[in-house]
Amino acid sequence: MQDDPAYGRTNWRRFAVAVGVPAVVAGGLVIALANGALAASFSVSGTQFKLSADRLVGEGFTQYSKKLPTETVQSSTGQKYVVAAMSGIKSADIYKLCQSVTAGPVVLRIEAGRNPDKPAEAEDLLIGMSELSGDATFQNIDIGQDASTLDADGQKEHGEVTGFGQQATDVTIVGLKQKAYMTSASTFKLTGMSLELHLNDRSQECYQG
Repeated sequence: MQDDPAYGRTNWRRFAVAVGVPAVVAGGLVIALANGALAASFSVSGTQFKLSADRLVGEGFTQYSKKLPTETVQSSTGQKYVVAAMSGIKSADIYKLCQSVTAGPVVLRIEAGRNPDKPAEAEDLLIGMSELSGDATFQNIDIGQDASTLDADGQKEHGEVTGFGQQATDVTIVGLKQKAYMTSASTFKLTGMSLELHLNDRSQECYQG
């Protein structure tokens, strides 16, 4: 009978599971890597998270496709990778940033850059995603460039030889929404960061859908 908590009391075993797992996920979202290109080489979890922002303003933009290794079997052929659209940005200011990940009944939500004078800041930003939407404006864009020759974002590695790629000197995305497999940066400054855990409430994801 001692294993059955009385009504109204906290079940500390369940609490530890609910908090401990998302805390590890949170650490993965905010850790900055010394070399952004390395992020395309580590094994991703295969679990996607959502990211949204009122506005992203970046310098040095590239986009190409890449296979990201994962320990999860993704198809009947036994292939252990996911195909992601990669976006590299040399430096970015991100206004009203939100990141959320759902792990079972728990939704972890991180916000930053809510002060319009103090956006979140990223250097050598690299994102591997499956979905992206928003109103985008590019300056000095080259579309259809060989993905292996991209260099605007300063990353050491890009797509495959003869692969499709594009790059621009500047990019602005308003109403950004994306589902991503991974994000890395040499520096990721989350100004005014807040972290919240929500149980059984998926309305707390950064956006619905």
